[in-house]
Amino acid sequence: MTLLRLKPEAPRYCLLAAAGLMWSAVGVMLCGIAWRWLSSSADMFRTAATAFTGVAGAWIVYRFGFSKIAAKNIERLSLLPERACFFAFQAWKSYAIIAVMILLGITLRHSAIPRYYLAVVYITIGGALFLSSFLYHIRLWRILCPKL
Repeated sequence: MTLLRLKPEAPRYCLLAAAGLMWSAVGVMLCGIAWRWLSSSADMFRTAATAFTGVAGAWIVYRFGFSKIAAKNIERLSLLPERACFFAFQAWKSYAIIAVMILLGITLRHSAIPRYYLAVVYITIGGALFLSSFLYHIRLWRILCPKL
């Protein structure tokens, strides 16, 4: 038996779906963590200011950062053969970046930095990931429903 027979192949549209779902899920998760931190506060002005700052940051990071990364990944996926390794939904170097971001998130959550400041970072990154995930969903929709 060759190792190629063990490679989990999937149609290209499944790779787009996997990438979009992962970006959406991580974005929602990060915003949910920030929401839990902010919802326990009695200071509504500070909570609203923190949330607004995070949402504004999310739009900026989406517009000038993550949307470009998602567009490059979508283009890369479109150049793959019709069936490719399922784990190709992200570039291989992206897996290293994801590992670093997970470790950074764990480190930040266990640091002495106040949750209000961390909430801004979490909303910014989570919101930008969630917004960027729609680029994957739109491309997938165009592939699966070309006539609509």
